[in-house]
Amino acid sequence: MSQSGYRAAIEACIRAEAKPPDKFSHQARLYHLARRLAEGQAYDDDILHAAAWLHDLGVFIGHRPEDPGALAAWDHVAYAARQAPQLLRQFGFPEDKIPVVVDAIRMHLPSGRPDSFEGTLLRDADILEQLGAIAVLRTVSKVGRDTRFVRYADAVRALRQQVEQLPAQLQLASARRLAQPRVAALAAFLAAADTEADGNAL
Repeated sequence: MSQSGYRAAIEACIRAEAKPPDKFSHQARLYHLARRLAEGQAYDDDILHAAAWLHDLGVFIGHRPEDPGALAAWDHVAYAARQAPQLLRQFGFPEDKIPVVVDAIRMHLPSGRPDSFEGTLLRDADILEQLGAIAVLRTVSKVGRDTRFVRYADAVRALRQQVEQLPAQLQLASARRLAQPRVAALAAFLAAADTEADGNAL
């Protein structure tokens, strides 16, 4: 299959599998953002595209467990890394690039240390998605439908941890620059939420 063919197949697969549907937009944003972070440095765009689109397969309804206890212990990253090779082969993706895609998926969390530049681009882009206005949208939308977010206070607590801990974990200078306005926006949101709550529960 041609490059345009397997890329279209990857995107169509994720469009169909992304449930709830708001989970879908993260992939396109992440891929675009990761490409921006490269700032002209050489990287394999096939690898970056595949990893960005497949990295969160394990968070979709139908892929993750429904039982709350099993979900609390669920490793969505390991699941995506296991599923990616067979999907990529099915779509005609180049075989020699699959291990690098899998490594990028495995290492995309802030705690990860990718072996490839593509993996580092993905990791830092995913951190940036957890800062700023997009982070607020993504986190608050989970309230009431994610076992970790029962009340707004849970979302605020998570956002506060993100703005305090994640910027220092960015590896790329390009990511650190892009993080600055996002950190400022998220900090301003959290300050406003505290002010408006005026000591009352969220």
